[in-house]
Amino acid sequence: CIKVAMRFLMAAQVARVSVRGLATAASEGLLKARAAESKHAAGTLGTWKTISLFVALPSIALTAYNAFSAQLEVPEFVAYEHLRKRAKKFPWGDGNHSLFHNAHTNALPTGFESHH
Repeated sequence: CIKVAMRFLMAAQVARVSVRGLATAASEGLLKARAAESKHAAGTLGTWKTISLFVALPSIALTAYNAFSAQLEVPEFVAYEHLRKRAKKFPWGDGNHSLFHNAHTNALPTGFESHH
């Protein structure tokens, strides 16, 4: 019985040494993979920073200029029967204006409030 216990202890010790060796080898491989990824990331960071500064930001600026510099012409009001129906009043204000009403762009059933 003592011989069996001694063999079991020796086998457990050998297994521990083998697992430690595998863990060390795996951690060395992991460190190499992380170093390679960091090197790749450093090169890619510069590329995306350049693209952002010289492509994305000017594109956003030109789009904003284009959007806000144009003078929109509002078409003449036509009172179609199927549009702007008021079955009941809105529960706020005078009951005729929507919640986010804009006098320049939203027409009432009788037409625009202000002259464009």
